Amino acid sequence: MERTYVDSSMIISIGYEDSILEIEFKSNGQVWQYFEVPEYVYHEMISSDSQGKYFHRNIKGQYAEARV
Repeated sequence: MERTYVDSSMIISIGYEDSILEIEFKSNGQVWQYFEVPEYVYHEMISSDSQGKYFHRNIKGQYAEARV
């Protein structure tokens, strides 16, 4: 999946395809996928002032997830 690099202290890059949100984290370089995520969530996250805060408020614990 193609990801977009973001200016975040927590996240390196974010991608979205076929309702799957993919996030690469800075702390450990791990990539996680979140499933059945509406496309608007991806757009809101990309345009958020803080992608890390958006992740904690709106994604973590809200969607099924798997480490890639």
